[in-house]
Amino acid sequence: MHSLDRVDLQLLRALCVEPRSTFVALAQRLGLSRNTVQARMARLEESNAFLAFDRRINPIALGHPLTAFIQVHLQQKRLSQIVAELNQIPEIVQAHGMSGSTDLLVLVVCTDADDLFRIDGTILACEGVDRTETSLAMGELIPYRITPLLDRVTRERGPANRADVDIDDEA
Repeated sequence: MHSLDRVDLQLLRALCVEPRSTFVALAQRLGLSRNTVQARMARLEESNAFLAFDRRINPIALGHPLTAFIQVHLQQKRLSQIVAELNQIPEIVQAHGMSGSTDLLVLVVCTDADDLFRIDGTILACEGVDRTETSLAMGELIPYRITPLLDRVTRERGPANRADVDIDDEA
C-alpha cells in the first residue's frame, strides 16, 4: 500500500462522512479537480485502502437478531481445512486468527439460542476443532468506525499543501 498523504486522508474522511459521494461532490468538498479525485480513488482502490464497497446490512433485517462471538480452539495443522469448512456456514459473518490461547474468533449471527446451539455444533463437528467457547453479545456499544483514527493520522501529518496534489493527478 502506498503511503497516504494528507489529501488522501481528507478524501477518505469525506467518504466516511458521506459514502455515496460522487467524484464531483468530493472534488467540490475538498477543493480539488474531478480528475484528481478520480485518480486518487483509483490509486487508493489499487492499494487496497478500501475494505469493501458494499453496504453493511443489518442482520436483524434478515431475521438474525442475536450476535455471538465463538472462540474456537483447534489443531493448528488443520487450520486451512477448518477455515474452508467455516466459510461454508452462512451465519459466520467474520473470523479472525488469534494469538494466545484462542485460535480463531468467529462472529456469528443467529435467530435465537437454538440456532446458536446448532451453529456451535456445526463448528464443533469440523474435524480438528477441539472445543469452542461462546459469548452472546448483549449490544454493540462502539460500532465499526475509522473516522477518529483518520482524524488523528491527518492531524499528525500536518496541514495539506499544493505539493500533496501530484501534477499527474491534475492531468
